[in-house]
Amino acid sequence: FEVKWAFIPAGEGVLVVKPIEDIGGIPSYHFVFTARTNEVVDLIYKVRDRVDSYVDTAMTHSILYKQRQRGKSRKDVTVHFNQTKLQAQYALFGRKAEPVSISRGTFDPLSVFFALRLYDPNILKEVSIPVSDGKKCVLGRARIIKRERIRVAGAVYDTFLAEPELEHIGGVFKKSPHAKIQIWVTADYRHIPVRIKSRVIVGSFTADLISYEEGNRGYASAENERNEILP
Repeated sequence: FEVKWAFIPAGEGVLVVKPIEDIGGIPSYHFVFTARTNEVVDLIYKVRDRVDSYVDTAMTHSILYKQRQRGKSRKDVTVHFNQTKLQAQYALFGRKAEPVSISRGTFDPLSVFFALRLYDPNILKEVSIPVSDGKKCVLGRARIIKRERIRVAGAVYDTFLAEPELEHIGGVFKKSPHAKIQIWVTADYRHIPVRIKSRVIVGSFTADLISYEEGNRGYASAENERNEILP
């Protein structure tokens, strides 16, 4: 994804689904999100972030969550999810906090997005899923606003527009009284995110899909997918 701050190129974000791994004896999907600012924005606020999420292959709950920041701020977070005890164990730079109670079927802040993609927007217009960052467990909600065609990186996509609820999200979103996140996903069975927009107190950010690779098909640009994405 190409990320822009208003109309200024700010950096890039990458979502990856890694090969299945064994985590504590459980076959798990491995999702990775990385974000980095470009050289110009580095001078203002340098971002070098990586998030790893491990979820059982049945997509019923999170197993492990890691968050690392190596930009202007530094952070090294690990969250272990215990579905038997219904607890999440948060650790910052290896220092463990008291476990928090979680609901059955809880996801972490990254994998919850993949979990939401499993639902059919044609049938469900609002989805609720428990989510935890290791500090608390809340019920995350997302609403389908409308279906529309949008142009992204030279390609036209048939999409659903979804808006996650931000009531329980902290950081810059908590400080922004009119904060909003909007996510456009393709209207086909893949529900690929093609645009993400956020509005916070420091301005508006847009992340547009510029390329993706699917299975063994190799590299595919948005332009090459134009005819395939349209219904």
